[in-house]
Amino acid sequence: MSVTRSVPLSSPWLDEREEELVLEVLRSGRLSLGPTIDRFEEMLAERVGAPFAAAVSSGTAGLHLLCRIAGFGPGDEVITSPLSFVASANCFIFEGATPVFADVDSETWNVDPDAVEAAITDRTRGIVAVDMFGFPCELDRLREICDRRGLTLIEDAAEALGAEYRGQPVGSHGPSAVYGFYPNKQMTTGEGGVVTTHSEDEWRLLRSLRNQGRSYEGGAWFHHVRLGFNYRWTDIQAAIGIGQLEKLDRILELRLAAAERYSALLSDIGQVSTPHPDDADHRRSWFVYVVALDEGVDRGRVMAELSARGIATAEYVPCVHLQPYMQERYGFRVGLCPVAEAISARTLALPFHARLEEDDQVYVAEALRQAIC
Repeated sequence: MSVTRSVPLSSPWLDEREEELVLEVLRSGRLSLGPTIDRFEEMLAERVGAPFAAAVSSGTAGLHLLCRIAGFGPGDEVITSPLSFVASANCFIFEGATPVFADVDSETWNVDPDAVEAAITDRTRGIVAVDMFGFPCELDRLREICDRRGLTLIEDAAEALGAEYRGQPVGSHGPSAVYGFYPNKQMTTGEGGVVTTHSEDEWRLLRSLRNQGRSYEGGAWFHHVRLGFNYRWTDIQAAIGIGQLEKLDRILELRLAAAERYSALLSDIGQVSTPHPDDADHRRSWFVYVVALDEGVDRGRVMAELSARGIATAEYVPCVHLQPYMQERYGFRVGLCPVAEAISARTLALPFHARLEEDDQVYVAEALRQAIC
């Protein structure tokens, strides 16, 4: 088959505004630790309803800093979701803590609070909760568990910028949260992330730790008051981020419209389940559009047939506990989290982004229909 059409899996929306803002930074000569970062942090914090924000080099870096601040270390266990990107567990493994995986809810694909409760031992120190694919986790239940058990709760909201839980933005409820800006996210800065917090003390510590442990209070450049990291961001990235934030509402609107079109186009295709819908307590921010194929459907064959038509797809996502290094290091095996494993074996990400054309979606849906049939 001669392929003349190409539908990429994702595509960022960058235009003249980002170029203009980047040029301003380049002409200013302040490429790092400058005022553009401060401006971005203020805008982002206001957007999610948190009083403080600290930009860092990646979402993973932000999660790691929160784990360092929480004091996780060797001998500690931290519970997280097996259905996520590896950073949700790596962030505390970096500090020597041991990952414990609690299975997910079969509908929302977020970690199941009952499974979390069952996984707690006398070594448990915290929970890294994930807003999977932009659908908010059961934050109140998890907060109650943490408050009752004396655990630290960290919210991995890397995929959930713009989502709402119980009518308020994710990030506004109290627990510290981390967002990521990789190019397939709702907004992008190429690489980078940000931590939002409701604690001024934690914010000051984050700013020190990201900058090699230098004093936030304006000490000399070579004056380091603690062990820190080079998790700094750049003003160039912040400039791109400001441009993205300025049109974030429109980005979210377009992604929602694209998701709704997919759901309508796929509604009558047998053996394909569309994403869990929003409800009174959860409003998703559309990060990716992931469908689940019925058991017995050969996902590899479906992906190959879509690829032959120029349509990019991906398995979204393999279970974290079954990654090779996890099995080798901790002995995790198939069967540990059966719900997550069953979901992971059937999920498929379709092309999805803010400026996805309707005729491309029709093309993808029809190709999927033919591949399934």
